[in-house]
Amino acid sequence: MMLKRVFSFLLVVCSSVVYAQNTASDTTGLSGLKQYPKKNTLPVRKPVLQLQPVEIPESELKLKVNYWRNWSTFGINMNQAAFSDNWSGGGVNSIAVGLMFNHKTDYTKDEKNYVSELIFQYGKLKNRDQLQRKTNDRIFWDNKVALKLSKSWYFFGSLNFESQFDQGYSYGKDQQGNETRTLISRFMSPGYLTESLGFEYKPNKYYYLRIGTGTARQTFVLDKDLYRTNPKNFGVAPGKVVRNELAFQLVSNYEKDIMENLRLKTRYAMFANYERLNNIDHRLDATLIAKVNRVVNVTISGIGVYDDDASDKIQASQTLALGLVYKFPNVR
Repeated sequence: MMLKRVFSFLLVVCSSVVYAQNTASDTTGLSGLKQYPKKNTLPVRKPVLQLQPVEIPESELKLKVNYWRNWSTFGINMNQAAFSDNWSGGGVNSIAVGLMFNHKTDYTKDEKNYVSELIFQYGKLKNRDQLQRKTNDRIFWDNKVALKLSKSWYFFGSLNFESQFDQGYSYGKDQQGNETRTLISRFMSPGYLTESLGFEYKPNKYYYLRIGTGTARQTFVLDKDLYRTNPKNFGVAPGKVVRNELAFQLVSNYEKDIMENLRLKTRYAMFANYERLNNIDHRLDATLIAKVNRVVNVTISGIGVYDDDASDKIQASQTLALGLVYKFPNVR
């Protein structure tokens, strides 16, 4: 009886093991338990693109090209020296102030070009126990219209005006040793107005040469009494205020940065009166500008003039200045 119960128990155990093995090895019965999401369970709406024309006001499309370029430069420089009365090295108290304004306009479109340049310069020096003296005084206005003929040649017409702001004096001493001064020039005494027609050679942006085959110049001396202190009277006959001349003219201009922060500007003008070709007027202006920073410059300038209507010798002027210069627009 006992043996029969043991045998039944073993049979139940073996049957359970076999069933468990078959169940582990057979996974086909689990396939029905897998759940898959149905396709397109969530509705998706495709956007409908609707293109419609948009009207833009015509005024917004009117783009304009500005053919005008402008530059303006303003500068001021000052020099001052002071010494005590017992200064063993000697010296004279002095103060000097100089002002400069320069404006340039350029218009270039197709084959046409217009350039205008305006220069104002004025400076004064005052030494102790001496009369005031000018260090600089100039009004210069140059205008040119040109029509391009080829790559480097233009036909041009120009109008140029030049004079000074203030009275000019020559200085001396009387018999008692006191300083004296004699009036020799003033505004529009002299004044020069020059009209010129000819051809211009301009191979690049920094150099040009004007050849004025037809040039007329009017010299004005509005002070009719100036000949009493200036016998040459700038070529104008005493009692008259204007003198007309017809001449051949050359004007050469060079302006370029020759080194970093170092700019050279030169202008040479030759005026040859057709009636007096043996007496040709020359003027050379040269300026070297060293830029310390955006507003501080060191300027060295020199002028050489030969005009037998003013002097029988070459006139020369040289200045060295450290000052503030601001340019509009302020670009390097």
